Amino acid sequence: MLQRVQTLYLMAVTLLMVVTLIFPLVFIGVDGHQVTLSAFSISDAEGTLSHVSAWLGGVLTLAAVLPFVTIFLYKNRPLQIRLCGVECVLLIGAVALVAAFTYTICNNIFAEFDITWTNIVFRFPILMPIVSVILTPLAMRAILRDELLVRSLDRIR
Repeated sequence: MLQRVQTLYLMAVTLLMVVTLIFPLVFIGVDGHQVTLSAFSISDAEGTLSHVSAWLGGVLTLAAVLPFVTIFLYKNRPLQIRLCGVECVLLIGAVALVAAFTYTICNNIFAEFDITWTNIVFRFPILMPIVSVILTPLAMRAILRDELLVRSLDRIR
């Protein structure tokens, strides 16, 4: 049902991923030149450098929509469990894409500069997929617990 604890977990995942979509993820700045990685673009002070991070935006958008859809599939708990597994894979993929884009920006755009960890500023939305990776298995476990309870009650009848 909609008032279960897994609904709260999945709603929290949805909200966290929407925050990730809205705010910039990474700032990289060296000698006055600053590049921003957001969900759908890589940009600097002059404008957008690349839309290649649209793949990241697509994964993050799908990771934001999937838990919201999963909430309303409460009558089909096995499908909910599978969708939570897919959500975990999407979230891990999103974290890997952010790491890959950050590495690519450091090696391509700032190739002539000496990049250190002090030049890379990870913003707070970068933590949202990581927190969501923790909340999604909790939702999956709660859904599984409900499924086992329903099956045990079916045996009694």
